[in-house]
Amino acid sequence: MTYQPPTRLQAAILDWAGTVVDFGSFAPTRIFVEAFASFDLALTLEEARGPMGVGKWAHIRALCDEPAVAERFQRRFGRAPTDDDVTLLYERFMPLQLEKVGEHSALIPGALEAIAALRERGLKIGSCSGYPRAVMNKVQALASAAGYQPDHVVASDEVPRGRPSPAQALANVIALRLDDVAACVKVDDTAPGLLEGRHAGMWTVALRFSGNTLGLSWERYQALARSERAAHRQRIDGELASCRPHYLIDTIAELPPIIDAINARLARGETPSAG
Repeated sequence: MTYQPPTRLQAAILDWAGTVVDFGSFAPTRIFVEAFASFDLALTLEEARGPMGVGKWAHIRALCDEPAVAERFQRRFGRAPTDDDVTLLYERFMPLQLEKVGEHSALIPGALEAIAALRERGLKIGSCSGYPRAVMNKVQALASAAGYQPDHVVASDEVPRGRPSPAQALANVIALRLDDVAACVKVDDTAPGLLEGRHAGMWTVALRFSGNTLGLSWERYQALARSERAAHRQRIDGELASCRPHYLIDTIAELPPIIDAINARLARGETPSAG
């Protein structure tokens, strides 16, 4: 048998918060701030956004490893934060997340139309998230009621290793019975999610404005002047450059033409590893 590279995309693997739902990715970040506050530990929204994209326990561990946060913990408790402390914070985070995730789970404008356009092109829709299954169940139900039903969902606690490992993306490949990772595109707003796609051997598309890198609500984003958007594009493109995304776009609404561009590259014999 001879290897034949794919000539068209078979699937898009979409992130959730900041990609399809929750413009600005506020649901997890604000709850991190509240969870830390319940232990009398200050945490800014900007600090909470830092490790976004990884699983939530790992996110809290990364926050506790930040020098400024570790120093606050040391002052408050007289010692460095341990994994047991991270687990206590996580156990406080989870019920808050389950209670309040619905407040920030509206579909991102243009998402339904873009996903419909992908399906018209014959793509299956996979998905994965930094949320654990308990939270994903609630997010999925809300999204379904709003009209979004992906073909498969992989939560962060359903694989041995979370992002930037390729495990969640590859679990979608298996579940959707896809022929080749080169026939998949991973769409995400965070560095760990983009690296997940790269590590899985997929095409990758970075979203600049709907997620964590900009961190603004839809209303505040809409109010930005053209010059402000241009400045943010330049900054965000620089921040994500080390992830080597194949494409960068503002929001998922701009995804369908990118699918056409990738299909054209596949038809020419190009693969994601070459880009």
